Amino acid sequence: MGSRTTISHIHPPTEIHFELIQNRTNLTANTIFILLGFSYHPELQTLLFLAFLTIFMLTVVGNLVIVVLVVSDGHLHTLMYFFLGNLSCLEICYTSTIIPRLVFCLLTGDRTISVHGCILQYFFFGSLASTECYLLAVMSYDRYLPICRPLRNTYLMNGRICFGLLAISWMTGVVNVSVITPLLLFCVPNEIEHFFCDLAPLFKLSCNSTHLVELVTFIFASIHTLPPFLLTLISYLCIIINILQMRSKASRQKAFSTCSSHFIVVTLFYGSLICVCLLPETNTWKELHKTFSLFYTSFTPMFNPLIYSLRNREIKAALVRTATKIVNVTHTLSL
Repeated sequence: MGSRTTISHIHPPTEIHFELIQNRTNLTANTIFILLGFSYHPELQTLLFLAFLTIFMLTVVGNLVIVVLVVSDGHLHTLMYFFLGNLSCLEICYTSTIIPRLVFCLLTGDRTISVHGCILQYFFFGSLASTECYLLAVMSYDRYLPICRPLRNTYLMNGRICFGLLAISWMTGVVNVSVITPLLLFCVPNEIEHFFCDLAPLFKLSCNSTHLVELVTFIFASIHTLPPFLLTLISYLCIIINILQMRSKASRQKAFSTCSSHFIVVTLFYGSLICVCLLPETNTWKELHKTFSLFYTSFTPMFNPLIYSLRNREIKAALVRTATKIVNVTHTLSL
């Protein structure tokens, strides 16, 4: 009777101890994630591989051309093109954190990624995305000044202020993600319903209370994403009002051509980003989430050089001058 009592008292703690050990094992043994991505469409893997490889090559080459033109051509050594060069450099880094891994997955069929690799991907992606929000806001402000405050343009946007705004743009992105990333602690299952390590699907794998992570993310998103979006929105509202008040049709066209390219880029970026944030996280909307995510992670960085170059005479002229120099140097060397 006494032995039975002893066994009955010992057995429950043993089961609890076993569950604790198993949970700890799940925390430490889960060293890889599986990016499901586009695995639900196996018949399209080859086509998707070619498509994303093309997107990545066009993005890198197009933005690299913009950077080279801004650096090498003296006619483009202005604040506006300085910001544009930084945006192109950011787009190259931004795309390089996501597309190469996706292309590798589609080529080899290996959808695994280490936990550290996934966190690193989210860190760089989140930092660069937040930086782009601020950089687009600074570029909107740079468009606002010559149209709405032409007499104070030089005073309000000089080289010193320009470098300060640029430094703030890059620093805020890093600070934002650096606070959120340490809060993520992962359990099983290890399948990510996305083609890259975004924050929303990582929430679902977190062992910590997602309410804490979501609260911190909401606070930092409000501080670091909402202000640049509102600044961009207010800048363009003021620009549009001032353009409509201009009496000369030529002045309106010139003012509109100055900011139209940037306005298109802002619309594409924020439009797709807002759609991803507002769509509910349900099985019905999963594919639509991925589609809109493609816009701000892949399509917008690819279209940026085309939008800025096709609608900008100075970029076209710089491209012609640079191409002429290259042809002349090549011809001289061949002789």
